[in-house]
Formats: sequence, structure tokens, C-alpha cells
Amino acid sequence: MQHILPRDNLRNLLITISYDGRSFHGWQIQKNALTVQEVFQNALSKITGEYYDLKGCSRTDSGVHADMYCISVKISHPIEPVRLKAALNRWLPDTVVCLDCKQVSDDFHARYDCKSKQYVYKIWNSDTRNPFLNGYALFYPYKLDTELLNKAAQAFVGKYDFTSFCTLDKREVGDMCRDVKHFEVERDGKLVTMTVEADGFLYNMVRIMVGTLLEIAQGKIQWNSIPNIINQKDRSYAGATAPPCGLYLNKVNY
Repeated sequence: MQHILPRDNLRNLLITISYDGRSFHGWQIQKNALTVQEVFQNALSKITGEYYDLKGCSRTDSGVHADMYCISVKISHPIEPVRLKAALNRWLPDTVVCLDCKQVSDDFHARYDCKSKQYVYKIWNSDTRNPFLNGYALFYPYKLDTELLNKAAQAFVGKYDFTSFCTLDKREVGDMCRDVKHFEVERDGKLVTMTVEADGFLYNMVRIMVGTLLEIAQGKIQWNSIPNIINQKDRSYAGATAPPCGLYLNKVNY
């Protein structure tokens, strides 16, 4: 990895991208895996000739997609934002696109200034696979009562300790409370979507929420058990972690 040096006369830019997560092991740079941050950093360096410190709005898991992902970066290169957008789209791979680029205040931070994020999880609920959604939606051939699941999901709404809905790893354990503002389960034909907005999310939180709702659909968990699962503050009480293929970071609110 290139060494990043501090520079004077920096402009702070907010860059919005969209990407197909199938090709990447998430956002954050890793030593032995291709990530979105790596390809974005490489594209930016081809344009400016330098490496800059990128601030991503979120960590996304391997295989997770983003309709809207925001990056703040302070650069010294004089290129105008509209030209930088065009140049990035020349150098970025086909799986990543720059949607917008604009100058923001010097103290703006893509992660810390985020008010809320919205994720969408897509499920193809049919007895036959859809080849055009392979890698973009979870194929689920069993019955889903979306009205029941939507009713159950309302128990997620509110500010709670979501330890039960977090995969614990080597990361330092901090504040496990998150404020879920909205959760909706709806159907459009064979496509079922679960949409959740919160002020932030724990590691695998949305995927565990989805997995829990799927186990409710299977009768493994009672539909009204979510408040009790939250209160347990124990991962073993919640459902399995749903696969990453159906998850999209849909919107970032500032």
C-alpha cells in the first residue's frame, strides 16, 4: 500500500459511488483481497498522481452491494469536481460508478456526519430461480407471509441494545445501542424487500435481522419474540445470518 502524506491547500470533496459487491471483499482495504476502497484509491491516484486518505461512510461486507456509498477525501489537485467525476468513471472498473462529486466544508466527514443509513434486502420468493438475480437477491422458495413479517419487524423500531443482532469478532466492543427509525417488509410479485433505516448498524446487524424474520416465517421463532430476543443481549437467541447477496446500502442521509 502506498504511503499517504499530509498536504497543504486541501479541498474536501464528497464523492458518491455505486457498486456491484459480488466482485469485492467489502469496502475496506485488505492485504489479500480486492476491495472497493482499493480500486477507488487506484483510480483516484491515476488522475491526481497521488494517494489520499479516504473516509468511507460505512464498512460493507464481502458480496454486499451499494446503490449509494459516500466517500469524503481531501485533495490538493486542482481538478474541478465535475471533471473528477468523469475521470473517475474512465478509470474505475465496470462494477463501480461515480454518481456525484462536490466540494464540501473542511470539517465534513462521510462517516461521522451521517445522520442515518438505509439498507434494503432483496428476496426472490419463488419456486424457481431467477437467473438475472443470481448474486443480487436471495433465492427463497418457501412461503413468506409478508404481512406477518412486517408486523413482527416493527419490534425492531426504536433505540435498543442490539447485541443479539451483532456478530462479535475481534473488533473492540463499544456502544451496542442503535436507533432503528423504520422497518418495512413488502412484496412486489415474487420480489420481497426488507427496508431498514437507522442511525447506524452493528456488524452483520441487518443480515441477522433478516435471518431472524426468515426463521419466523419457518415457524422456528415465534413472530412476537423479537422484543425478548433484543432483551437477551445474546447472539444465540436470534436467527441465522442471511447471505450477503441480497443486501444493498441504499441511501445515506446527511
